[in-house]
Amino acid sequence: MAGGEGGPPSIYPALRYADARAAIRQLTEAFGFTEHAVYEGEDGSVAHAELVQGNGAVMLGSKGGGGRFDEAMGSGGVTGVYVVVADVDAHHRRAVEHGAEILMPPTDQEYGSRDYMARDLEGNVWSFGTYAPELRG
Repeated sequence: MAGGEGGPPSIYPALRYADARAAIRQLTEAFGFTEHAVYEGEDGSVAHAELVQGNGAVMLGSKGGGGRFDEAMGSGGVTGVYVVVADVDAHHRRAVEHGAEILMPPTDQEYGSRDYMARDLEGNVWSFGTYAPELRG
């Protein structure tokens, strides 16, 4: 089963960007993601990209590339994604150093997590923190 012990995740947030290359740059430089795969369309747009953080990943691509997913997303609104990180304060410092818009500085939460929130270049909200619920499949 995908997402099980040691296996790949079974859920991948998928986002569309007007400037997917700028998004990839910000997500890797400011938020510490690693490029796993980037596939270009014939016009040089990002047809599909996969960026990894820990044992999770996000998929993204350029808006306006056509196809069923692009049509379904339309001019969809902002997406929110939560990413577990080991050192919230160090992660936050990196994001600040790269000019990310911080919506909430590192904050201790009632439920035991330490989180911060940032907005990417196209308005999506990224939360980074220590909350990692144990999931049973």
